[in-house]
Formats: sequence, structure tokens, C-alpha cells
Amino acid sequence: MSPVTNQKWQNWAGNQQATPRRVATPRTAGEVAAAVRSAAGDGLTVRMTGTGHSFTGAAVAEGVLLRPTALTAVRSVDTASGLVTVEAGLPLHALNRVLDEHGLALANMGDIQEQTVAGALQTATHGTGRDAAGLVSQVAALELVLADGTIVTCSREERPDLFDAARAGLGALGIVTAITWQTVPAFVLRAQEEPMKWDEVLARVDEFDAANEHFEFYWFPHTEGCLTKRNNRVEGPTQPLSTFRHWLDDRFLSNTVFEAVNKVTHLAPATTPFVNGISAKALGARSYSDTSYKVFTSPRTVRFKEQEYAIPREELVPALRELRSLFVKRDWRISFPIEVRLLPREDAWLSMAHGRQSAFIAVHVYHRDPHDDYFRGVEELLTTLGGRPHWGKLHTRDAEYLEKAYPRFGDFLALRDRLDPDRRFANPYTRQVFGE
Repeated sequence: MSPVTNQKWQNWAGNQQATPRRVATPRTAGEVAAAVRSAAGDGLTVRMTGTGHSFTGAAVAEGVLLRPTALTAVRSVDTASGLVTVEAGLPLHALNRVLDEHGLALANMGDIQEQTVAGALQTATHGTGRDAAGLVSQVAALELVLADGTIVTCSREERPDLFDAARAGLGALGIVTAITWQTVPAFVLRAQEEPMKWDEVLARVDEFDAANEHFEFYWFPHTEGCLTKRNNRVEGPTQPLSTFRHWLDDRFLSNTVFEAVNKVTHLAPATTPFVNGISAKALGARSYSDTSYKVFTSPRTVRFKEQEYAIPREELVPALRELRSLFVKRDWRISFPIEVRLLPREDAWLSMAHGRQSAFIAVHVYHRDPHDDYFRGVEELLTTLGGRPHWGKLHTRDAEYLEKAYPRFGDFLALRDRLDPDRRFANPYTRQVFGE
């Protein structure tokens, strides 16, 4: 592992950049530990990046930047217990293929699979689910390098406090070098996608939540149009979309055409309501079944900026009605649909769904469009409801707010004080959300 200097880094959306003092690509947990000790000797902070899919500065490295691209081994697969241990830099899409080859799967996922497993886990990436929760609830053990350079493992039985804190730890407690996943037998999902009017979706959201294993919907601002998505397990064989239909819907229309639409609305924001109206009316119903991860995830090539908040589940419908009224009050022109997902309560200390059933509201803008006024207005609304910001998505919350939002936040900070008193793993974002 030979460090290099003056390498500029930026995230996927292009809104976060860094030029660390040096960059290294460790090949083992031992080399990560050596890099941490070396950074300490030079008085530098150290962070490991993933693929840069966080919109916040979670991965920004000021001192030493560690790239995980050589930490991608599959260490063990136990098909009897479902326990699978992989290294931190393995991308989710590669993990999904490995699991599928062994007749296994993750019980729930978010909608993209480009992130590294550690990067997705450390920011509490989640999907939507009635019973199956996010990634932090599918972990059996972690291997971490602590600030003193020691390599430790933790689980519900071994160092349980560290396990509960570090599953969504933002790399602030240690650098995750390997994850043991608790997987489930491979399964087929049937996807049912159906356009529906705003009033009907809000009137039936409790019904859809109760009746489906995975339910979510999108609302197209300035219109009455929503797209509902219901995913449920079925027996095989699979009935996937044809190659042409997949290309047409998920690549050409959802990415190529959507990119062109956003270029138009970027240049002429006043056209946004008209364009969204066309998009909402063009939505069609479709149904298909496929291997679970192929249904959970979709390709995303249009670059955007995103903010997402988790609120108590019972606040969802009133929050959405108030959010819609803000479009009139603030005269926003937003081309991206608003995404709504649901999740059961989780026990990881900094999971956005910690201790409560939660609804997630995600807002997006095209990466070239201004976001400050829109995101600030949505944030003001959702924080009045005890909203918790997604750790990997844009927000302005600080430690003072977050301590009130998370029951175990003080315990997390106390553990961090013991494990990293010199703040070896700090960066501007951790200083914002955890304080100095």
C-alpha cells in the first residue's frame, strides 16, 4: 500500500469535493490499521470513502483518504445459517450476485445497488417494508479498525453497545473493514406498479401498507398524479420484463428522457408544471416478477441532489398535505417526483427508524438546479414533526437538534469519546452532526 498525494475527490452528485493530504488503497484490515496508526503519527484525520453516493459530506477526507477498492473479498458463505461475511468495499451489486449464486438474498434493499456495502450501511441505507427493515437490521457482526489501530469485532453478543452504535456509525467510531450479513433464502418478488390519483393514495395508504410487504409511492409535484409500487413475494418461476420493455421503461424513459426533461425545466422553470403533467399522464401500469434484488433496485443515471427525512408513521398523511400546500405558498417549480417509503422500527442507535415505525419523505432536484429554498422549506416542516434526516442526504441539522431526535444519541457520543478521544475519524460533517 503506497500512498499518493494531491488526488482530488468528489461525490457522485458533484456537490462535495476534497483534496486530502494523501490517498491510499489498503488491501487488508491490517493495512487499514497501519494507515490509521500512520495518520495518528502525523496528526492527520482518516476517512474511508465508498462510491460517493452520499450527498452530505460524510465521506469527505481532509487528511488521509482510504479507498476501499481492494477490500472486496467474500470471506465466507454459510448457506445453512445464512451468515455471509464480505469486506467493506464490495459493491452491493456484487454482493447480490454472490448471494444469488448461493441461493440467498438480502431481505430488503434500497433502490440502487452501486454503493459499497460499508458505505450503504454506515449511512443507514434503507428500502421500504412492512416487516423487513433496512440494512442496519440485517447485520450479524462487524469488523472495525478503531482509532488506536486495533482490529475488533462486534455483534449482539460481543461488544453489543459498539454493535448497536456502529451499524449506522458514519465511520465516526471506527473504520468498517468487513460485515457479516444475516441473509435469507433467495426469493422472487412480484412488482405491481399502478398510477393513481393523489387523493386516493392518501386515503388508502394505511390499507396499502398493511396489505403489502413493500409499498411506496411517488407524487409528481404540480399534478394529481402518483405512481404506486407494491412488491410481494411469490412462488417462481420468474416472469421478468422483456429486454425491450426493461430498456424502454427503466433506461430510456426513466433516465435518457428524464435527463432531457430536466434540462428543459432547468432552462425554463416555468414549464415544470406543464411537463410534470405530461409525465404523470404518461404513467402506465405494469406487473412483473423477478429475483428480489432485480425488483428492489433500478438503474439511476440522472444526477440529482436529495434530502430525506424520517417522521413518525402516524404523521405521514398530514405532513404530505402540508407539504403540498407549500408548493403554492412558496411558488416552487420542482421537476423530480417526491418519494414516500415506510419502515418498521429498528434498534440500531442512529437508524432513522430507531424505536418507531417511520415514514420517509424524500425530495430531489436536478443536480444543476438550486435546492436551498426547497430543501429548507421541507426541512422546516418535517423537523416540527420530530423528523430525522437521512445521514447521507442533504440537511442542516446539528448535534443540538439530533440529541433531541435520537434517544441513544448521548450514549453514541459517550462511546465515541472513549473510542476516539482525539477525533481521528472526524471531518466537517461529523463535526456538524456530532459536535466537536
